[in-house]
Amino acid sequence: MLRLAVAALSVTLVATACSSTEPVEGIDPPQPITSEEAQTLVSESTVPVVLNVWASWCTPCRSEAPLIGRAAIQFGGEVEFVGLDVRDTPEGAAAFIAEFFPDAPITHYADSSGQIPTDLGASRGVPLTIFYRAGGELSYLHFGVIDERTLALQIDELVNG
Repeated sequence: MLRLAVAALSVTLVATACSSTEPVEGIDPPQPITSEEAQTLVSESTVPVVLNVWASWCTPCRSEAPLIGRAAIQFGGEVEFVGLDVRDTPEGAAAFIAEFFPDAPITHYADSSGQIPTDLGASRGVPLTIFYRAGGELSYLHFGVIDERTLALQIDELVNG
């Protein structure tokens, strides 16, 4: 019985932490974007784009976020990093950005329907990382949590390939 109570409390604490409704000071929630605007953003970019699809309620997204943030800091001058928050609340998204990307040069957008990744040729699952060459040509789709090696190889391919 004690185990069940501890498990229930743990689930409640995690759910509460991942679904904050408190505004985050100094962090604005991502601005909404349409599929057409996302496609234009990628196709008109003069540098490669790494588009990371995430949600604050997504546990795997939380595990890869520090890696994405460090890569954005390291390669921000050569590659444009874009975060796409899907099926989330503005408060949850702002808290996620504050926790994982406070100093990372990532432009974040919101897609409340979660349809944009599908419109870009991917899927509705998160996390998802899409790599584009300058001008919007799709280079690579990575479904699930990305690891450091894969992220480095794909960025190298965009920058030097």
